[in-house]
Amino acid sequence: MDEQEKAVRMYSELASRQSPEFQLKETSPFLGAGQIFGGRVVRADKPVSTYDLVEQVHYLFVRVVKARDLPPRDAATGSLDPYVEARLGSHRGATRHFERRLSAEWNEVFAFSKERAQSNALEVAVRDRGLKDGLVGLVRFDLGDVPTRVPPDGPLAPEWYRLETASGERAAKGEVMLAVWVGTQADECFPSAWHSDAVSSGGASFSGPHIRSKVYHAPRLWYVRVNVIEAQDVVAAGKGRLPDLFVKVQLGSQVLRTRTIHQARTPNPLWNEDLMFVAAEPFEDQILLSVEDRVGPNKDETVGRVHVPLGAVERRIDDRIVSSRWLNLEKHSAVDAAEELGKINIKKDKLSSRLHVRVCLDGGYHVFHESTHYSSDLRPAARQLWRPSIGLLEVGILNAAGLHPMKTRDGKGTCDTYCVAKYGHKWVRTRTIIDSLGPRYNEQYTWEVYDPATVVTVCVFDNCQIGDKGGGADAKIGKVRIRLSTLEAGRIYTHSYPLLVLSSSGLRKMGELHLAVRLSATSFSDMMLAYSRPLLPRMHYVRPLSAVQLDMLRYHAVQTVAARLSRTEPPLRKEVIEYVSDVDSHLWSMRRSKANFFRLVSVFSGLCAAGRWFGEVCAWRNPATTVLVHVLFLMLVCLPELVLPTAFLYMFVAGLWNYRRRPRHPPHMDTRVSHAEAAHPDELDEELDTFPTSRGAEVVRMRYDRMRSVAGRVQAAVGDVATQGERVQALLSWRDGRATAIFLVFCAAAALVLYVTPFQVVLAVAGFYVMRHPRFRQRMPWGPVNYFRRLPARTDSLL
Repeated sequence: MDEQEKAVRMYSELASRQSPEFQLKETSPFLGAGQIFGGRVVRADKPVSTYDLVEQVHYLFVRVVKARDLPPRDAATGSLDPYVEARLGSHRGATRHFERRLSAEWNEVFAFSKERAQSNALEVAVRDRGLKDGLVGLVRFDLGDVPTRVPPDGPLAPEWYRLETASGERAAKGEVMLAVWVGTQADECFPSAWHSDAVSSGGASFSGPHIRSKVYHAPRLWYVRVNVIEAQDVVAAGKGRLPDLFVKVQLGSQVLRTRTIHQARTPNPLWNEDLMFVAAEPFEDQILLSVEDRVGPNKDETVGRVHVPLGAVERRIDDRIVSSRWLNLEKHSAVDAAEELGKINIKKDKLSSRLHVRVCLDGGYHVFHESTHYSSDLRPAARQLWRPSIGLLEVGILNAAGLHPMKTRDGKGTCDTYCVAKYGHKWVRTRTIIDSLGPRYNEQYTWEVYDPATVVTVCVFDNCQIGDKGGGADAKIGKVRIRLSTLEAGRIYTHSYPLLVLSSSGLRKMGELHLAVRLSATSFSDMMLAYSRPLLPRMHYVRPLSAVQLDMLRYHAVQTVAARLSRTEPPLRKEVIEYVSDVDSHLWSMRRSKANFFRLVSVFSGLCAAGRWFGEVCAWRNPATTVLVHVLFLMLVCLPELVLPTAFLYMFVAGLWNYRRRPRHPPHMDTRVSHAEAAHPDELDEELDTFPTSRGAEVVRMRYDRMRSVAGRVQAAVGDVATQGERVQALLSWRDGRATAIFLVFCAAAALVLYVTPFQVVLAVAGFYVMRHPRFRQRMPWGPVNYFRRLPARTDSLL
C-alpha cells in the first residue's frame, strides 16, 4: 500500500506541475463576428459575415482573362511569347506564358494583401518572355478607384483595357481583358488565386498548386470479405507427391493466405476461412485468388488462379448470407501472358479445377483509418445506413506564432508553413505562407457532425516542395486534437495551442497555433439522443472483428487513403496523412507505457484515497468522524432500502459541487501526463525509430534487455493476479484436502448461523468488528488471510 500511495502522490504532482510554456492560452481576438471574450461575442463593430471565426483580411484581386491583337516583337517570326505580370509594390505575380501567340487566354487570379501593400498603384503588364526587356504594354489602376465586392454579390464582369507604354502613352495596338476588385477571403476566387504570401522576403516568387489552399474528400472505404470455402479437382504441381495446398488472395498491395493443408489426400481440400481486405470507391482493383502448392521451404508453385473484378462483387449492409460462387481456375502461364499483353479478358487455357468462394463488400462496418482513440468519423461505409447530421463544426485557422525555423534561405532561418485539418471524410489544406515565422492564414472551414464522441485534428507542416531543392518529405511542426464532446454548443473557443514535437533530443515546442472553434447543434434533443446510441455500427457487435484484424486493416486503410489522395492535384502527401492518422500509435514506447501506468494509477487513486480514509476511521484518528460513520452505518443496516438512494444522492451532490470547477478550455496534450518532459533521450530515440529498426546491433541488444526487464515485472504482476484467482478456485477443488475440508466446515457453520440470525445483525456485527478500536486489534495477520495465502496455486505446474 505504501508503494501505491507513493505512485499516486507522484502522479498527482506530475499532473499538476505542467510547465506554463506548454499550457493552453485563451485569447480574445477581433474576428468577423466581433471581439471574442470568454467564448462569447462582446463587441461587434461590423456586420457579421460568413467568415465570422477569422479576421477579415482585404485583398486586391486581379483576374487576368485574356489578351488580343498584341503587337509582334520578334521580327524573324512576327510573333511573341506573351505572359501577364501583375505588380503591386515589390509583390509580383506572373501567369504562364504561351509561345508564338498574338492572342492568348490565361484566366488566372492574383490576390495581393492590402495590409502589406507598398504602393497605391497596381500595374498589369503584358510581357514577351523571349526578350530581356519584353514590355509589350501595361494598364495602371489607382487603388482608390478599385471597387469593393462583398459576397454574396455576383462576380465582377471583366473589361477590355487598351495597353499603354511605360511613359503612359497609348500603345499602337493590343488589349487585355481584366477584372480588378477588393474582396476578402470569403471570395470564391480566394482558394485558387496566386497570393502575395507566396513571395519571400528576398523578393523570390513561388507559384504552383502545392502552395494553394485545397479541400479534399477522402474516398469511402469498404471492407472486402473473401470466404475461401474449398477447391475441387486440384492436382499437385509435381507428380508422385501429395500437395501442401493453400489459397493466396491479393487485392492491390494486400496479400493474405489461408492455412496450409499438409499432404492433402483428396483433390477437394476444405479451408472455410474468412480473409478481410480494404477497398476504396470507385472500385478499380481486381481480387486475385490463386491456389498454391508448397513444394519446398520458401518455395511455392501456383496451381491455378482467377481474377474477380471488385466492381462486380455483391454489397451487403447486414449479416445476411451472401450466395457463394464456383470459379474456374486458369493456368498460371496463360494468365501471365495475358497480363503482360494487357488483355485479361482473352481466352485462356482453363483447368478442370474450381474454387468455391463467397465474396462480398461489407458496408455495415466503419473502416478505421485513424487511431481508435482519435476517430473523427464512426459512420458505416454504406451511405444508406447514415443518420442525419446533428450539428456543424466550424474551425477558423487564424495564425501561428513563434515558429521554430525549419530551413535556411538567404542566410536566415525561415519556414514555409501550411495547415491540414481533418474531420470525417473531409480534409482541408490551407495555403502555404512563404518565408514567415508568424504566418497568418485566416481561413475558415465547416464540417457536418454526426457524433459528438469524435475528434478534429489540425496539423502544421513545413512545405519542402517549393524552391530549387524541393522534393523531400514535408516536416512536421505540431498537432492539435480537439474532442467535440468537450465543447459547449454555440460557444466560440479561441485558444492558442502549443505545437509540440518529440525528437531524440527531447520535447520541443515548435510554436503556437491560434484557432477559433465553434460547435453548433441543429437540435438539442438529437445531440442528447446520440449519447444513447451504440458507438460503432451494428455489424461491429453482430460479427465483431478481432483486435489483430482491426490493426492490420487500419494500416491498409491508411495506405489506401494515402494512395488515393496522392493522386489529387495538389497531392496530399503520404507523410501528412500518416501523421494526421497516427499510423504508428500502436508501436512500443517506454514513455507511453509509463504514461499509461500512471493513468491507471490515477483511475484507482480515488479508491486508494477512500481506503486511506476508511483506515483512519478504523484507527480512530478522529473519534468524532468515526462515531458519525458508526451511526450512518447502523442507519443503513437498519434501513437497507436507503443504501442506493444515498449513493445516488451523494453522486448528484458531488457532481453539482464540481460544476464550479468544470473545465473551461478544451483539453490539449499534457506534457506531464504524457511523460514527455522527463523522458530519457534513448527512450525517445527508440520511440522514433523506424519499424523494422534501423539502429545498430548493440543498441538493439541494450533496448531488448531493457524491454525484457520491464516485461519481467509485468509478467510477475500478471502471475500474482493469476495466483489469487487460482487460490479462489482451489477452495472447492480438493487440491489441498485439509484446506477444502476446513472451508466446507466453515460453509456449513456459516449457513446455519445465517439461517437463524437476521442479516442486519450479521452485517452490523461485521461492520463494528472491522471498525473496532485499535486497542482490540492484533498486529499479526488475520486468520482467514493466513488461510487464503496457504491455498495452492498452479505455480507448481510451471516449468
